[in-house]
Amino acid sequence: MNEIGNMLRVTRESSGVSIEEASHDLDIKEVILENIEDGKIGSFKDVFQLKTYINDYAKYLGLDGEKLVDTFNEYLFEYTSKIPVKEIEKVVQEQVKEEKDMDRVISPYTKERKNHSMAFYKTIYIMLAVIAVILLIWSVKQITVDKRTTNEISYLG
Repeated sequence: MNEIGNMLRVTRESSGVSIEEASHDLDIKEVILENIEDGKIGSFKDVFQLKTYINDYAKYLGLDGEKLVDTFNEYLFEYTSKIPVKEIEKVVQEQVKEEKDMDRVISPYTKERKNHSMAFYKTIYIMLAVIAVILLIWSVKQITVDKRTTNEISYLG
């Protein structure tokens, strides 16, 4: 990564472009360009975004962006292939544990739907039917006066 950063820095300086000018032209923060030139890969959370920055910066400076991204991919592969599998498994287990311990906020759009059984739906339909019958009986009871159904609504005034 240092090789890529040095190549970008030397090309930028030899072109007479300041880091501020490059930042303004590319619409990338100066700190990001400085971190790329210094080879500080740990400053970036997203490797894919870093690749985009490297590609855009290289093209801006007249270099082959795809070639530099390929060089970065080789560096990344070499770097990650040296990490022992046990360490990777340990980090994954810690992340899983943190996720379980953490109270997560679940959006109604992302939470899993429960699949209800047919018995659940039948129970709901029966309850709705019972409520409908009770409402029907109640409404008939309301319009009945002295065991006779009212034909007119009269207002006392």
